[in-house]
Amino acid sequence: MQTDTGRGVIRRLSSLLVNQIAAGEVIERPASVVKELVENALDAESTRIQVDLEGGGVELVRVADDGKGIHPEELTLALAPHATSKISVAEDLDRIATMGFRGEAVASIASVSRLKIRSRARGTDAGAEVEAAGDEVSPVRPASSPVGTTVECRNLFFNTPARRKFLRTTQTEQGRCLDWVRDLAMAHPAVGFRVTADGNAKLDVPPNQSPRQRALALLGTELEEQLLEVHHDGQFDDRGITIWGLVGLPSIARATARAQHVFLNGRVLRDKTVQHALREAYRGLIEPGRYPTAVLMLEVPASAVDVNVHPAKLEVRFRDQSMVHSAVLRSVREALRGADLTPSALDKLPGFNRSGLGSGILPSRVGDDGTGESRSVREVSPEEFAEHFRRVLPGAGDRLNFEKLREALDPVNAELKARDERGEGVVPVRTEPEASGEYEAKPIERGSLGHELASMPGVRAVERVMQIHRSYLVTQDERGLVIMDQHALHERVMFEKLLARVEAHEQLESQQLLTPAVVNVSREQADRAGELGPLLERLGIELDLLGPTIIGVRSFPSLLYSRKVEPEAFVGELFERLERGFAPESEEALHEVLDMMACKAAVKAGDPLGPDEMAEIVSMRERVERSGSCPHGRPTTVRLTIPELEKLFDRR
Repeated sequence: MQTDTGRGVIRRLSSLLVNQIAAGEVIERPASVVKELVENALDAESTRIQVDLEGGGVELVRVADDGKGIHPEELTLALAPHATSKISVAEDLDRIATMGFRGEAVASIASVSRLKIRSRARGTDAGAEVEAAGDEVSPVRPASSPVGTTVECRNLFFNTPARRKFLRTTQTEQGRCLDWVRDLAMAHPAVGFRVTADGNAKLDVPPNQSPRQRALALLGTELEEQLLEVHHDGQFDDRGITIWGLVGLPSIARATARAQHVFLNGRVLRDKTVQHALREAYRGLIEPGRYPTAVLMLEVPASAVDVNVHPAKLEVRFRDQSMVHSAVLRSVREALRGADLTPSALDKLPGFNRSGLGSGILPSRVGDDGTGESRSVREVSPEEFAEHFRRVLPGAGDRLNFEKLREALDPVNAELKARDERGEGVVPVRTEPEASGEYEAKPIERGSLGHELASMPGVRAVERVMQIHRSYLVTQDERGLVIMDQHALHERVMFEKLLARVEAHEQLESQQLLTPAVVNVSREQADRAGELGPLLERLGIELDLLGPTIIGVRSFPSLLYSRKVEPEAFVGELFERLERGFAPESEEALHEVLDMMACKAAVKAGDPLGPDEMAEIVSMRERVERSGSCPHGRPTTVRLTIPELEKLFDRR
């Protein structure tokens, strides 16, 4: 009789192998151990948690807390798989309010390390401890211990070397451990946290802080003036979601999402719904590919979310995702809408950062954890500040003073004055000393300018404006000197005007073409023409399919036609941009088309502007939303505040 040797015999796996398989899902690296043990400490109602690391957490992770503790008779059970005090019946899965609940974390850690648990329960006089290594568990024995629990995890993956060899460098693993503690500390400001690595203190925050105090302590107090507070108390819905948070100005957006910290009921959360809402709130305020700085703390009823969808509990399933998305989007937008989003001109200089005006602040070259990442800032002397400023502004010399400013401006003013005399609308700067002996930059008086501004309908009298190199507008406000990119600012103004008309269901004026403009497209783009037809018709663009890969443009927006925009080029570029998979009726698709229209219709860099045109653009800056950046996310405006100007000229 021939046997089937290609099929294995079904057998029951050993408890050690079962736990090691579970460890593969839950325990990926030392940071996973830190996360699980700190979450257990939080569930134990701890007020202080101490984390000690050695060798990046590979050699040792020790987590000590002052929580409720574990009774001696339960210590062995704490090492058993799927043993937990946090749920007892199936219905509990619908209302999980603790950080952990599956009961596999400690058993999984014990299966791949040498583990010791020492604990003393509240209300008892003595403590006890137990040790485990792989599948070997020692008897419980008495041990001296304060109230609370200490868990030591040593030699992680000592019995699974294949996993150990995939770990990164000591500094990288240490950094990931610290990231987890920072996040959990941010989510639980009432609890004190202290972390050491190889004996060196890395983090120390006291208990009983407010959420704002804790967030600033971990993000950096130098960011306080650049963070906006977010609130949502259910005013947009009646389902119990509340939100508190801090979101950064667009000027401190980062190249990665590492500065985004989202929490749900005290859990660290990685959720696409919240991330999308946050991204949409900043649409048009930051450039694509950059990520806003944000701390968002969401609270929902335990019954409104399913946390049992991910082994590491990083992802959840909301009962009503659209409600969560709407609440996050609207609350963050409200915070941004009420803020002055104009960045400092100094913050836009390469490598420049600052947290105060008493001294320059430059990024550290090496982070606190030695990884080479810039995670903090350091204070530098005035001499270093001057040297840095000379690097980013070559030719500035040892000092920036009035004499050098005048020398630099005199030849420019000669050209500006000549242009002004030719009627090009450019107002030169005068640099003659006043009676006080100080120099003051003032526009040359033009008797009719104030009258022209005052008589313009819908335009308030603004400070006098000058155009620089036919590209930039310069004026002043109560805080200092304001510099605007004329194209970017006008583009934002046009975008908001167009959006307001579309949202009011107004049909944009269009120009019928005597002969359809022909656009060659791909088959995929031709297929999308029919889907996008209703959207484009609202905006004054009518298309016909003339062939499998040929589109005819029958009508075109009058706004673009008057600016001599070619229909063929515009529609061809539009279809390329809409290939990213936007739903035809989505807000993203609408914004993409309006973005293109505004960009093509706006004044360009190099266009000379008269006084009325300049005044109108500047006045509109305060009357449209998100005027601090163009629809692409580039800044439209930067400011040099009075204190910054005083510092540049050694007055502070």
